[in-house]
Amino acid sequence: MRVRYDYRRIHVLLRCEGCRLGQNKTRRIYRELGPQLRNNTPKRRVKAKLRDDRRPAMRSNATWAKDFVHDQLATGRKLHALTIVDTFTLSSPALEPGFTLRGADVVEVLERVGRQIGLPATIPVDQGTEFVSRDLDQWAYQRGVTLDFPRPGKPTDNAFIEAFKGRFRAECLNTHWLLSLADAQRKLEYWRKYYNEERLHGAIGQKPPITLMHHVGATSPLS
Repeated sequence: MRVRYDYRRIHVLLRCEGCRLGQNKTRRIYRELGPQLRNNTPKRRVKAKLRDDRRPAMRSNATWAKDFVHDQLATGRKLHALTIVDTFTLSSPALEPGFTLRGADVVEVLERVGRQIGLPATIPVDQGTEFVSRDLDQWAYQRGVTLDFPRPGKPTDNAFIEAFKGRFRAECLNTHWLLSLADAQRKLEYWRKYYNEERLHGAIGQKPPITLMHHVGATSPLS
C-alpha cells in the first residue's frame, strides 16, 4: 500500500510510531533500500488555468469528482471500478467494482452514498456514456446536483480524479489479485478505508482525509 511513499512521509509515520530518527537519517536509509518511487523533475512547467466559472470546494461534501478505472480479474474477465473523490478532503466516498456499470448503476451508487453522508452540490464528470446518460441527467435534476463537464481536450479540468486513479491503481489494483467480483469488492473497500483513515497526504499537511471530513471550520490547503 505504501509503494508511493517518499522519505518525508515515511519519516512522519515513523515519528507517529515513536521512532526518533532524524529526517536526514531517514532519507539515507530510504535511499540505501532502493525505493521504487522516483521523483523525476519535469523538463518544463506549463502554467494552466481552470475555467473562470469553476471555484474550488470550500468544505467537505461540496464537490465530488468521479470516473472509471478499468482492470481485470485473475481469470482475465474485464472489470470496471467507479471511483469517487471529494475534492476538498481528498477522501473517497465510494469505490464500486462491477462487470458492467451503466448510468443507472452510477445513480444507484450515488443514492446509496448520499443516504449515508449526503449529496454534493457539484460533480465534475467526463463525457463517458455512463455520465451523459438520461438516468444520471434526470437524477441530477431531481436532486439539485450540477454535473460539471470538462472542456474538450482539457483533462486538467478533472485533475483530482486523475490523481486519485493513479494512487488507486498503484497502491491497490497493481498489488492484488482480484479473484472474483466479491473478492474485488472486499479488497477495494479495505483500501478505500485505509486511504480515507490512515494514508497520509502531503497536499493536506501529511494528514489522512478523515481529519477534514465533516469538520466544521476545517480548511484544506487545496482551496
